[in-house]
Amino acid sequence: MSTMKVRLSGTLAEITIDSPPANALSSHILKDLSHELDQIENNKEIKGILLKGEGRFFSAGADIKEFTSFQDSSGSGHLAKDGQELFNRIENFHIPVIAVIHGAALGGGLELAMSCHIRYVSENAKLGLPELNLGIIPGFAGTQRLPRYVGTAKAYEMILTGTPITGKDAVQCGLANASFPEDTLFEEAKKRMSQMVSKSGPSIHQIMKLIPYAHTTQLKEGMEQEAKAFGEIFANEDALEGVQAFIEKRKPVFKDQ
Repeated sequence: MSTMKVRLSGTLAEITIDSPPANALSSHILKDLSHELDQIENNKEIKGILLKGEGRFFSAGADIKEFTSFQDSSGSGHLAKDGQELFNRIENFHIPVIAVIHGAALGGGLELAMSCHIRYVSENAKLGLPELNLGIIPGFAGTQRLPRYVGTAKAYEMILTGTPITGKDAVQCGLANASFPEDTLFEEAKKRMSQMVSKSGPSIHQIMKLIPYAHTTQLKEGMEQEAKAFGEIFANEDALEGVQAFIEKRKPVFKDQ
């Protein structure tokens, strides 16, 4: 069964990640999302996408248990690469993709949200990259995209402490466009998307092509290095301890190796 629910309404597509309890980003979810993007890409009427999560969260992270199923660093490195390629596709999509974030966007969930063009959040949502708490590192280009939005100093702080910030704080530091009470979040996001899709399709497509030119040319190299480092880190002893502690709901004991 698909982990995505899709609703088409005129020129707008609503994609909902539906994989309880936390919408953790497994390879299954990544494939399903890629498939839905294929369908939308072939639908010339659609001019905007709202991406949200079902249940309590937008996405509480990557599927850590799936990463633990790999026998060596190449498996986790390849999954990181697959996620990077999908998120890069979203970032360069021909129509705007808005992430509508409630509950939490953590780890891979925030990395997915950062690949979207715009982020609207609930005021009390939690956004962060807590991977270092597990002895691992972000693997879906989080180290490359987060500094774009919050600056290098804030990115260092968020990643190295592993501490999430609120939706309100995310707006203040440039990670989110606007925050709203959770009960009005989706309608507010839909209202703003409606303004965008009312514009001419060809003009929307050109803007989506032009703005990415502002990005640094080092992003691709940085993503490649991150995927490689993710595979290496995930194979070390601290990563095994951190992930096991996460699964057992206890504090990890790191040995720095």
